[in-house]
Amino acid sequence: MLKVDKIIVTSEEGDEILKELSLTIKDGEIVIMFGPNGSGKSTLIKSIMGVSDYKIKEGDILFDGKSLKNLTVSERAKMGIGVMYQQPPEISGVKLYQIAKYLEENDDVIFDYAEKLNLKEFLDRDINVDFSGGEKKRSELFQILLQKPKLLLLDEPESGVDIENISIMGKVLNEFLKKNGSSALIITHTGYILQYISAKRGCVLMNGKLCCSDEPEKIFQDIRKNGYEKCGKCKCEDQ
Repeated sequence: MLKVDKIIVTSEEGDEILKELSLTIKDGEIVIMFGPNGSGKSTLIKSIMGVSDYKIKEGDILFDGKSLKNLTVSERAKMGIGVMYQQPPEISGVKLYQIAKYLEENDDVIFDYAEKLNLKEFLDRDINVDFSGGEKKRSELFQILLQKPKLLLLDEPESGVDIENISIMGKVLNEFLKKNGSSALIITHTGYILQYISAKRGCVLMNGKLCCSDEPEKIFQDIRKNGYEKCGKCKCEDQ
């Protein structure tokens, strides 16, 4: 499904953020990624999606065997990659229902997801405008699920969200992944998402490299007990 092959990614200023990082995700596989602030987690997701702030200096990213390096964000989305950003943007002048209808013609599907995510009353409102943190995250999840991606990239879906919203989102996301067999790369700090998502592989991103591949729950408990210092002492290698 996804092969990140020894990429070196630099910022606009030329700083090296990801350092010969390699990662593979199989069809239907869910990978949980941990890591301290500034380790390059969001950079990895933006590099896969093709956000222009970051440049792949060396290496390549393959999706279904095809290189993504020279493709636009929209071209990658059409291939089946969906992203849920940590800080969703506000879009004035476009109603949530309008973008939903663009992604999914069937109103029954739209209203079903809207009901499950407690968003029916938001369909006639501008996308994310004056939404709370939890409402924005539910709105973003709503849109990405209607896209029906083969690969979901979720950047801290539980960040800034209360327990009730995490529960709603986690259950709907888990249902979608099981039903559609999609792959996912999920970045988490709090670990709350692990209560809802059945993932067998986790890893830690430290200083631009992947370390400590193991079961997600085991990694999370080690981080809670010892912090990231112990993770940094593990061998960093291709995942």
